[in-house]
Amino acid sequence: MTEQQPYQVLREYADFELRHYPDYVLVQVEVTGEFTGAGNAAFGPLFRYISGNNQASIRIAMTAPVLQETTTDAVHTVSFVLPEGMPASAVPVPQDARVTTRAVPAHEAAARRFSGGWNEARFRENGDTLVAAIRRAGLQPVGSVYFARFDPPWKPGFLKHNEALIAVA
Repeated sequence: MTEQQPYQVLREYADFELRHYPDYVLVQVEVTGEFTGAGNAAFGPLFRYISGNNQASIRIAMTAPVLQETTTDAVHTVSFVLPEGMPASAVPVPQDARVTTRAVPAHEAAARRFSGGWNEARFRENGDTLVAAIRRAGLQPVGSVYFARFDPPWKPGFLKHNEALIAVA
């Protein structure tokens, strides 16, 4: 079974959960193009990195979710979360120049779960619903909404577990 990124639920609201995420490390690829294709374009370099295409030739376990954030209309950052307990100092240097690593400090985030296929409209609708819900709850969003995909592409859409997330102050 694929290891999932750890978090602690701090409070449940009608439309989202408020979570605490401990420190973690991301391995990322920035992709220019349309939303749906970005995940496919970034998957190969990220998968090769965890499969040992790094300067230490170390294989790293696949974890869930795969994260995706749109930074401009046509630029998307796709990330794998590295396994729990892997400190930033132990993360191997990528060999592929497109792959970068980023340490993320502990923080709180709001998360909205939803099912269904991976299309931009579904993700944006749930992201907009999340931001409106956290503002109604009196919380302050920080940064941009990002999306989490937990399942392989061949799993039927109605069985897929997805989330819209945003950091909160």
